[in-house]
Amino acid sequence: MNLYPINSGNFKLDGGAMFGVVPKSLWQKTNPADANNMIDLTARCLLIEDDNQLVLIDTGMGNKQSSKFFGYYYLWGNNTLEKSLKQFGFHPNDITDVFMTHLHFDHCGGSIQWNADKTGYEPAFKNAHFWSNKDHWAWATQPNKREKASFLKENILPMEESGQLKFTSIPKGDTLFDSELGFDVFFANGHTDKQMIPMIKYKGKTICFMADLLPTLGHLPLPFVMGYDTRPLLTLDEKEIFLNRAADNNYFLFLEHDAHNEIITVQRTEKGVRLKDIYTTSEIFN
Repeated sequence: MNLYPINSGNFKLDGGAMFGVVPKSLWQKTNPADANNMIDLTARCLLIEDDNQLVLIDTGMGNKQSSKFFGYYYLWGNNTLEKSLKQFGFHPNDITDVFMTHLHFDHCGGSIQWNADKTGYEPAFKNAHFWSNKDHWAWATQPNKREKASFLKENILPMEESGQLKFTSIPKGDTLFDSELGFDVFFANGHTDKQMIPMIKYKGKTICFMADLLPTLGHLPLPFVMGYDTRPLLTLDEKEIFLNRAADNNYFLFLEHDAHNEIITVQRTEKGVRLKDIYTTSEIFN
């Protein structure tokens, strides 16, 4: 098995929205804001190469939205999904499976692209299955008013229309092993319903793709919960469960949205679970 970090692009969001009720005087220590109160973020995806299977976890925002839309997110840098795949010798047509942690636009927008004459949409990965789960799919296609702006139908419905959509199972507990994809999945419901956190066994380590359960290193303290979360008290419980497991089992936490820290480990302290070590992906994957 080989793992590759795929940077699909960088953006900015309001620091207050990213940290909810936590005062700026606290969160700006780890996530400094610019003059507009915006903090640096990224959409760091993960590619798993295992025998004949090439699984891409999340796909970033994509490039089909309007310049007005992207203007809200202050895009920066030159990274794109396709350029990052090419850097490692891959093409979108090589991807066999696209696993979406959830269907917010910054996690699945790159899955769908304009067709050649821009009259409609088509899968960006023509030979891949797109993976979600039935509960989250229903949640995303019949969105509540709070999340409606994050669930864009042009990102979601073409997956089903293409015939390439597949659903992973819903566990009886909080974790299942998906035999088709070859990794464990932790289900979390605080950010959005049935968000999926992949946990990959790799060279004796467990690599956890943290998605929006832990978007950045700065979100480690339990009360540091995003304002975007639909059930913040549930996020508190889920973070505590997962981070304690991560500390006890020395999980390596792959941070999808942290523009400056790629992978971390954590440890138990008197103040709760806190940072142990910071790694680059090249240190862990090579």
